[in-house]
Amino acid sequence: MSSISPASVLDDVELQPGRPPILRAEPPGDAPSWAAEHRDALRAVVAEHGCVLVRGLGLRDVAGTGAVFERLSTELMTEREAFAPRQTYTDGVYSSAQWPPNQPMCMHHELSYTLEFPGLMLFACLTAPTEGGATGVTDAATVIEELPTELTERFEREGWLLTRSYNDEIGSSVAEVFGTDDRGAVESYCRANAIEFEWQPDGALRTKQRRSAVVRHPVTGRRCWFNQIAFLNEWTLAPEVREYLVEVYGADGLPFNTRFGGGDPIGEDVVQLLNEVYEANTAREPWQAGDLMLVDNIRTAHSREPFEGPRDVLVAMADSVHLSNCSPTFEVTAR
Repeated sequence: MSSISPASVLDDVELQPGRPPILRAEPPGDAPSWAAEHRDALRAVVAEHGCVLVRGLGLRDVAGTGAVFERLSTELMTEREAFAPRQTYTDGVYSSAQWPPNQPMCMHHELSYTLEFPGLMLFACLTAPTEGGATGVTDAATVIEELPTELTERFEREGWLLTRSYNDEIGSSVAEVFGTDDRGAVESYCRANAIEFEWQPDGALRTKQRRSAVVRHPVTGRRCWFNQIAFLNEWTLAPEVREYLVEVYGADGLPFNTRFGGGDPIGEDVVQLLNEVYEANTAREPWQAGDLMLVDNIRTAHSREPFEGPRDVLVAMADSVHLSNCSPTFEVTAR
């Protein structure tokens, strides 16, 4: 099958302040064939702009959407270390993370706390919410330029620390995160992926992993603010949610929290600053049923806004990248 010229597609992309790049597709009737024909061109748009929203494909079901995802990617990934549960439809095709509709999912880079993460995120809207629910995007290189130099330099030196305490109420279970609840297998995974672990007296698992907060894009070499420091921090939670979790699990037993890489707490003022810089640079477009979105996961952070009504957005993580190929600011070694 012949492919479409990237240059011609780049010329057709709509660029407007405050909105992601948008490409309008002629309803093709056969979305997977259209995706195969436009694969190189779409990936060129993502390389140029960091993301693109494709409107007009008319995606309606899991089978057709999964076929589109496969044709646009090199390889779909199996998710490990998820912070929230998802429904698995087919290999590599998932629902959006299960997160309260009235709570935002703040800006983050998917699986940025792992050693191997997706280079490309794929989203497809089968059912659009009646209100809200947009997937916002922010350029990570712009974020790092607008943050105070002393803050970014500290995070470059120390990295960031993610702590997780697993329970049966909130977040993903041990089996969902590691693909097994066998203690030996979980411990082997943690050792292989530079995750410190400790089994609590009640049998619950607590983990810590230190990662670089700033990386270089493996293709362009640009410095990118690449982490989930703000999203997974206690101060991003709604006050009533945080108070409840602290009361039930204790300050050290929150389902997840982030710190400076050296272990110092991250203040509410820092988290607020991070979220303000993200918001000032966020582009958003309300979903329409049938939309497709491609996002460079290293260059571009994404979010999910609160919503009302049913919202069915399929997700795939693709084209895995290893942290070691992104010039991490300190060496992470498996044990």
